[in-house]
Amino acid sequence: MAGRGKLIAVIGDEDTCTGFLLGGIGELNKNRKPNFLVVEKDTSITEIEETFKSFLVRNDIGIILINQFIAEMIRHAIDGHMESIPAVLEIPSKEHPYDASKDSILRRAKGMFCAEDFR
Repeated sequence: MAGRGKLIAVIGDEDTCTGFLLGGIGELNKNRKPNFLVVEKDTSITEIEETFKSFLVRNDIGIILINQFIAEMIRHAIDGHMESIPAVLEIPSKEHPYDASKDSILRRAKGMFCAEDFR
């Protein structure tokens, strides 16, 4: 990846992935693995979690965008990710609005700022 930035990966419903792919984020790595997963009704939680974990270890990915309702399905895996890169951002979908109270990254950030207030 010399001379190139890191990729954005997407785990989302069909509308979310289509929008980002039309925006140009679609890539295949040297092993021909895509940087996105379209989650459909028959997509297993195991497949979602395995894809998320595979994105975490890819050195060409800097940000993982995931629909919040899908993140809820693998919350334990997302909560276990403590590194800053790749950053994991939970985003809304057409059918599921964003709920800040469910966003573990936002809760973690708020916790850091609140802890600093008491020093």
